Amino acid sequence: MLKTLYRSFFVILLCPQLLFGQQVLNIVITQGVDNPVPIAIVPFAWEGFGVLPENVTDVIGSNLRNSGEFRTIEERNMLSTPHEEREVFYRDWSFLGADYLLVGKIMRSSGSNLMQVQYELFDVVRQTRMVGEVISGSESQLRDISHQISDVVYEQITGVRGAFATKILYVTSQRRSETDTDYQLNISDADGGRPQVLLSSREPIMSPTWSPDASQIAYVSFEDRYPRIYIQDLATGNREKITEFPGLNSSPVWSPDGSMMAMVLSMDGNPDIYVMDLRTRELRKVTTHFAIDVEPSWTPDSKSIIYTSEQGGANRPQIYQVDLETGWTERVTFQGVYNSKGSLLQDGNNLIMIHREDTSDSYHLVIQNLERGTIRFLTDTQLDESPTVAPNASMILYASKEGDRGVLNAVSIDGRVKFQLPVDQGDVREPAWSPFLD
Repeated sequence: MLKTLYRSFFVILLCPQLLFGQQVLNIVITQGVDNPVPIAIVPFAWEGFGVLPENVTDVIGSNLRNSGEFRTIEERNMLSTPHEEREVFYRDWSFLGADYLLVGKIMRSSGSNLMQVQYELFDVVRQTRMVGEVISGSESQLRDISHQISDVVYEQITGVRGAFATKILYVTSQRRSETDTDYQLNISDADGGRPQVLLSSREPIMSPTWSPDASQIAYVSFEDRYPRIYIQDLATGNREKITEFPGLNSSPVWSPDGSMMAMVLSMDGNPDIYVMDLRTRELRKVTTHFAIDVEPSWTPDSKSIIYTSEQGGANRPQIYQVDLETGWTERVTFQGVYNSKGSLLQDGNNLIMIHREDTSDSYHLVIQNLERGTIRFLTDTQLDESPTVAPNASMILYASKEGDRGVLNAVSIDGRVKFQLPVDQGDVREPAWSPFLD
């Protein structure tokens, strides 16, 4: 029973070939929409000297293509290269089959080290200018500006807020010998760019999670040889150990309002869900069943907790929900022999989880509509785990296996778009998508 329910918790311990040195996660599209939107992105003009540290045009193009929703017109086929509205001739882009056109230029502010990036987006079919602005920043912020422009373009065309300017956390490992493994907690752009190592250890790191304002993260580290929960400030790097109780200290997750943190503790002998008041550090035990209760997540209103438990018996974990005010507990999932790692979308009606339909060894990412009780499979991989949802609810990032290595995969909420963030060596697991950073 313990091994079954702790499959996602102890995967790092069971698979010690996990982390490695700092490496970039490169997106590889494995499935896109049938008819991606054609968009022309003219190389942004650089009205200055020297070589810029980032190619703004390439970053924007990669973002839009990697979403699976867009197809970019090749530069070699462009009939003209406008950089502002007065230079745009719609017939050139209609001829190439582009529905949308993005142009821009980069300038250095007079008497300043700041850069100014001007961009304009056009609807070629309607022959209208949709949006345009000038964004200022340092050279080191050009990639951030590129993500910001990508978000605007994505939202203008799809109607959904873009999430290219967000971040992801993930855990990696590199096995050095039979008894020696390096573990790292990493942070990167949502596309895998600009990775940074936040923590390195010879002991496992797991369960990274974000505070609602994205200023802090929490995670579990075994650096004291026992699982302990830490909170780390991203701006200063300061760390605080907030639990060191006997037994299991795991699965920290902030409440949506930021005032509390749910976690799993076994200090009373049995793994149960607890809630900590982050201001007073007072603990409240939420579940008291003799079964193992793990993997807490919050409902969007911060009033209830979703968690995994075997309290239904038959050694089959299912998803439950407990009301924090009344203590009322109800079972949420009934289909299949295994359901775990549940989390509600912001609509409060759709549940993301890992599901096993029968007694096979296949674990899939699914979404369940709670009103209708219907389950929709989102993946065809076999060993999915640790799903994390983009803040715009458009994509789900999750860990899976490719051969004997851990990789990160992503799938759109409707299952139409899929991509992978592979690494060259070692394993990568435990992804956590940040909130919006504004």
